[in-house]
Amino acid sequence: MTDYSSALCKEFNLQKWQTDNLIQLIDEGNTIPFIARYRKEAHGTLDDQLIRQISERLTYLRNLDDKREEVRNLIDAQEKLTEEINTKLDKASTLSEIEDIYRPFRPKRKTRASMAKEKGLEPLAMEILAQKKNGKYPIDLAEEYVNEEKAVNTPEDALQGAKDIIAEIISDDADIRRRLRNLAMNYSTISTKAARDEDSVYRNYYEFSQPIKKLANHRILAIDRGEKEGFLKVSVAIDDERGKAICSESYIRGYSPCRDCIEEAAIDAYGRLIYPSIEREVRNELTARAATDAIKVFSENLRNLLMQPPVKGRVTIGLDPGYRTGCKVAVVDATGKVLDTGVAYITHGAKGEEEAAKKILSLIKKHNVTLIAIGNGTASKETEIFTDKLIKDNHLDIDYMVVSEAGASVYSASKLAAEEFPEFDLTLRSAVSIAHRLQDPLAELVKIDPKAIGVGQYQHDMPQKELSSALEGVVEACVNSVGVDLNTASQSLLENVAGVNKTIAKNIIAYRHENGEFHSRSELKKVSKLGPKAFEQCAGFLRVPESDNVLDNTAVHPESYAAAKKMLEACDYNLKKMPEGGFAELKGKVDAYGKEKLAEEIGIGIPTLEDMITELMRPGRDPREEIEKVMLRSDIKDIKDLKAGMEIMGTVRNVTDFGAFVDIGVHQDGLVHITQISNKFIRHPSDVLKVGDIIKTWVISVDEERNRISLTMKEPKEK
Repeated sequence: MTDYSSALCKEFNLQKWQTDNLIQLIDEGNTIPFIARYRKEAHGTLDDQLIRQISERLTYLRNLDDKREEVRNLIDAQEKLTEEINTKLDKASTLSEIEDIYRPFRPKRKTRASMAKEKGLEPLAMEILAQKKNGKYPIDLAEEYVNEEKAVNTPEDALQGAKDIIAEIISDDADIRRRLRNLAMNYSTISTKAARDEDSVYRNYYEFSQPIKKLANHRILAIDRGEKEGFLKVSVAIDDERGKAICSESYIRGYSPCRDCIEEAAIDAYGRLIYPSIEREVRNELTARAATDAIKVFSENLRNLLMQPPVKGRVTIGLDPGYRTGCKVAVVDATGKVLDTGVAYITHGAKGEEEAAKKILSLIKKHNVTLIAIGNGTASKETEIFTDKLIKDNHLDIDYMVVSEAGASVYSASKLAAEEFPEFDLTLRSAVSIAHRLQDPLAELVKIDPKAIGVGQYQHDMPQKELSSALEGVVEACVNSVGVDLNTASQSLLENVAGVNKTIAKNIIAYRHENGEFHSRSELKKVSKLGPKAFEQCAGFLRVPESDNVLDNTAVHPESYAAAKKMLEACDYNLKKMPEGGFAELKGKVDAYGKEKLAEEIGIGIPTLEDMITELMRPGRDPREEIEKVMLRSDIKDIKDLKAGMEIMGTVRNVTDFGAFVDIGVHQDGLVHITQISNKFIRHPSDVLKVGDIIKTWVISVDEERNRISLTMKEPKEK
């Protein structure tokens, strides 16, 4: 059985006390956010992403051990378990290695080798493999196995059957497969050709070849999809001579009359049995590697999108642009409540635009609107130019911003949206969602399946279970990092709080409906199904601004309330007399008192003390940064208006392995290729850019026919 703590310690370069404690905390049923935030002393302040990786690896190692024991028992049941096999199983570090060990013992369908064994030719195969130096030639040995009743009519028939058995023995050899797999992964080449005479997005791969070691992950995913859609034929070329040599040299021992026969069987094993299998394994491993990387990129993009800064406390208009059916309009108050809705025909000629201006201006004045959110879909640029003109012509003190509406249609058509806004149709729900996305991106986007948000690459080709698990982890981490207002949070938001499942989230909402707003964290204990363990996990992440206890509106956990009060008393502060904005000088006072001394006196660790100081200096703080406004280019309405060399501001909408897609307001995002991001070498676009960044770019080229825009972040040299 694996020593999990030692294995994790080595793999993640940690100390054993850290992995010991993490395993214990995970096994006790604690959530990752809770462990990361409130058990820092136990693991040495590791972040939630690393703890999640350790947890996933622990699960993998345990599953590996389960598989190891399952295979051991299966081989033992056949009475074929030896000390050598036991040792190999103990040393196996991957599922594929364990599968290779089990291969010779796995029940097989009818094969040429199994039919040869039925004819009694296995002893002949073993005799040939024995390779007696002064023995007979294989054809002479085969004469003794001629048996017409078993359809072995000639010595040649017997010899062929024996070679089939030897070929299968070689094919089942775990060591040979391991060596060939390594050969393929390090020295093979992948080649692609057009499968049909038709232009497509895969044209770059119609005549393509590259060593597997140099193949970028996004190319692997493109090739996989092109093959799946029938546009590409794909092959993996391994060094056949080296492959055949590996198969034969493992079984040929010096010179004997049987040498050539074994070599023929080895070559047959390589070409007929092993190579097709290894090719599949190589392709699968490449796909798995690329998928892991793509999920990582998707997760990072999603994290940056969810952590976009909110615009709180402002009445907002949401505009969902459109041509034929008009621009849908929704006004929401500072808490997100819908105040008004309508339709404005901004793109329906001068008269339509005039009427739209009157309608939206009326709504702005009626509801004291100070912010406008514009969706970035169809007719977005026209709507943006209209909004800018409306603000300038009427001298309005209003800000606006273009926001991504990816997934808005998915949300609008969902059961959740129908329950939230039963009085509105799909399009008006989209306008409401767009307004909410600017007010609080996190609270709104948690309502949507992360895969529909549109910040990944090839997400539909990913292993969906792994993708969903990773993205759910990101959503959970972001929600708990920010914290949730217990009295205003939606069910979708509550479901992502540590320790809160769907049932508990529903019960919290039901409790609010029946009893009104919560007045303290401790009141959570009255919620049905929310037991002591769930309270321990979730309490620190739920905020109660209406509570008489200031600590209920901070990330200080209830288990540390007594320590927090003692800390404040030691610094001559009174919790009930907190100044507006918090105890601004608390850190200085604690440092003067002596951090280590104070922590020991109040019975907590230094990390917990530091977290409490941060919280009490700014109670109710939001870790998200201030919003950055987008620069408007009102002279650019369409891709046709773009010219090479033009400078233009944009918002990063997606980051991939090969570059970043930037919204520059012309319906089609431009691509900044990885080579155009920086004058310095970068390994990945995410080293420089993240979703939501506002960047300055220059147009390199525009392909109107293919609807492609190439951008650069490298400032052009003046001519």
